[in-house]
Amino acid sequence: MAQNRQQGNLAIGIIVLIAIIFVIGVIGYIVSKPKGLVIQGEVEASEYRISGKVPGRIEELYVREGQAVHKGDTVVNIDSPEVRAKLKQARGAVSAARAQQDKAANGARKEQITGAYEVWQTALVQEEVMRKSFERIQKLYDQKVISAQKYDETKAKYDASIAQSKAAKSQYDMAVAGAREEDKAAAQALVDRANGALQEVEGYLGELYLTSPVDGIVTEVFPKLGELVGTGAPIMTVTDLSDVWFTFNVREDYLHGMDQGTQIKVVIPALDNVEIPATVSYIAVLESYATWKATKETATYDAKTFEVRAVPTEAAKGLRPGMSAILKYDK
Repeated sequence: MAQNRQQGNLAIGIIVLIAIIFVIGVIGYIVSKPKGLVIQGEVEASEYRISGKVPGRIEELYVREGQAVHKGDTVVNIDSPEVRAKLKQARGAVSAARAQQDKAANGARKEQITGAYEVWQTALVQEEVMRKSFERIQKLYDQKVISAQKYDETKAKYDASIAQSKAAKSQYDMAVAGAREEDKAAAQALVDRANGALQEVEGYLGELYLTSPVDGIVTEVFPKLGELVGTGAPIMTVTDLSDVWFTFNVREDYLHGMDQGTQIKVVIPALDNVEIPATVSYIAVLESYATWKATKETATYDAKTFEVRAVPTEAAKGLRPGMSAILKYDK
């Protein structure tokens, strides 16, 4: 009886031992089973820096961080007294240039033309008087009554009166004809240059009110009211949430099956692990100094890292730049 009991206990022990060995084997298999590689990336989106061409002080900020804006919305006003002063100068230059153009186009004033005509008529009278005097002297000289010197003096005065009449006539003709074509062209060039300067200043004036280039969210505002900003200094950032993508840094030995155009699934932990389908759109090696990893000591090769970008194929509500993106990858 005791012998049978011992044999039964031995059998039970053997069975328990076999069960323990089986359980340990199963646990060991589960623990040692290779797990799928988890590649973590993040969500990115297009960002637009808003900056102006004109230096000045922030007069008014019409938006704040986190606020939604639409394309064309005015977001900031810059105060620049220098631009307003240059605008007055440019307008004055245009007025002066147009006055010069009108002067060249209209020619001499009526009073100037009348004065030139009177001078010409006076010269004609003087010429007529000298002509008669010369004719009398000529007759006397032919009769040997006067000396040659007296004759020469009279002739010289007569010739001078003729030249004076011609000069007066030229001045009158010039007054009637007005400015030369070259002077008119020069006046037109001055007007064109002044208008160009005015358009340039008016262009800078438009840069005092900056608008959003896209629909999006204001994610950063750099200066505060009253602060001075320089030319091209960024004032705020607008993020376009309609243009988002996922970016991952993937070692090259895990790139198998990630060709451009490949469909993948991306998990977003911040959105309750929702799965978002995406398409691989970009694959490029990163700079070697930042991504190189030595593996030769394990008898393999030096691995490089590639940047992989994927674009969502459908909209995901609540997706924001900076969220973690998980790509589960079974190799």
